[in-house]
Amino acid sequence: MSELKKLVLIVDDDQDYLEQMKLQVEHFGFNTIIASSRSEGEELLNKIRPDLAIFDLMMETQDSGFVLAYKAKKLYPEIPVIIATAATTETGITFKVETEEDKNWIKADLYLEKGIRGDQLHREINKLLKI
Repeated sequence: MSELKKLVLIVDDDQDYLEQMKLQVEHFGFNTIIASSRSEGEELLNKIRPDLAIFDLMMETQDSGFVLAYKAKKLYPEIPVIIATAATTETGITFKVETEEDKNWIKADLYLEKGIRGDQLHREINKLLKI
């Protein structure tokens, strides 16, 4: 009897990055579902409960990822959410999800700068999913 693969929702408006992330996460052994905007991500969240979500920060608006993370946690408080973004490079603003106060307003479990190595991403996903 085979174990069901975990489902990872990936939302990013950069189509190339979205496809690369999808292939990488599938290579780790997970199923994926993708969306290229916050609104598409919201539609998927209303239909499907993923086991983990990875959101870009800046999509339709500069805080789209935060809004999506908030909505995901409201629907499914137990699912881990990763914000993966190049916002620090683009804006100089840094975000961290280290304290409870950070988690209260960011509503994400992990914040990663884009360009993360595949092995590190795989470790972080496994850690969040407790695999």
